[in-house]
Formats: sequence, structure tokens, C-alpha cells
Amino acid sequence: MTASDGLWLRMARVLPASRPTVWQMITNPDQLAKWWGPEGFTAPSVDFEPRVGESFRIAMQPPTGQPFYLLGDFREVNPPSRLSYTFVWDPPDPYDRETVVTLSLQDGGERTELQLTQGEFSTQERLDLHTNGWRESLERLEALLSK
Repeated sequence: MTASDGLWLRMARVLPASRPTVWQMITNPDQLAKWWGPEGFTAPSVDFEPRVGESFRIAMQPPTGQPFYLLGDFREVNPPSRLSYTFVWDPPDPYDRETVVTLSLQDGGERTELQLTQGEFSTQERLDLHTNGWRESLERLEALLSK
């Protein structure tokens, strides 16, 4: 399910929904807010309207502590098969750098394979943080789609 190629994150998950449904879940701000972030986190504000060249901002609220933000710009928007955007934390960790996330959706009828890549990370610790965050987020997405 997860493999690291240097300091790149590569992950795939088969989701129990059609490609158009998965596309809506990963691009619609209201749907995104339902599953974004690791277990226990919420996304109280999602400014996310995929258009090439446009920016987005997602507020993330951990179970305890202050909210923080994720920012980026859309690089590729090809409904319902491919979405790519930059990813940077605000405020950044000293070891953070801007990465690029690419989500590809492979049509399987009633099931869709989501392939994710993100990188390149500056440290193994940052890669591990994102690997765990994406794994838990995609588990939340899969649970929503299974209902």
C-alpha cells in the first residue's frame, strides 16, 4: 500500500465508489472537510476550488492545541481523473519545504483506485508524518464511501 522512493511518498488505495464520486469527495470543499486529516482532526475551514493557477487554504484543528493551515496552488485539474497541487504548512516547520501532491483516479466501475504521490521531502521524519497523515485521511475517506 505504501512505498517510499527516496523522500517521495507513493500510496494507492482502492475505494468503494465510482470515479466521479471519488472525484467529488477529493475536490468538493464540503466533502473534503468530512475526511481531511488524521484521526481526531477536523477541517473547520476549507477554501478549495480546484482551478489551475488558483490557491487553496485548509484549516486543520488537532484534538488539542491551536489550528494550523495548509496552503497551496493548483497545478493540474483534469476531472475526474487527475488533480495536482503544491502543499506547504503555515506556519512551516523548520524542516518543511513545499511539496507537490498528485492524485490520480483509475476507473474500476464501482471501485476506484486512488494513486497518490507527494514529494520531495527534506527529511525522513517529514515523509513519515505525511505518510501517516495520508494513510489516516484515506482510511476516513474509505469509511465515508463505505456507508
